[in-house]
Amino acid sequence: MDQKQSCLFCKIINKEVPAKIVYEDERALAFHDINPQAPLHILVIPKAHYSALHDVPADKYAVITDLFNAVNNVVRENKCVENSYRLVVNSGPAAGQAVYHIHVHILSGRALKWPPG
Repeated sequence: MDQKQSCLFCKIINKEVPAKIVYEDERALAFHDINPQAPLHILVIPKAHYSALHDVPADKYAVITDLFNAVNNVVRENKCVENSYRLVVNSGPAAGQAVYHIHVHILSGRALKWPPG
């Protein structure tokens, strides 16, 4: 089985695994994290499968633009702009990446400490 076929987020995109979806367009999907680290914790993913941002080839950078357009829509729709928010993108196991499909964590609804680690 290849990485895309076994990817949890690809299964969510294909509606093979349930998720509490809050946003979807042709190129991106957003849903609530099942292990929230803040009162609002939403994951935004591209529908195209890439393990990490650095895996996106230069001729496919539109994937990143589309992803952050979706992030923009989600933070506005969920009033994160008024309440402050943090975006997190983990890459690799030491950074805490658990699912190898690009995803942006949107965290909001409480004071967030710095540094985060």
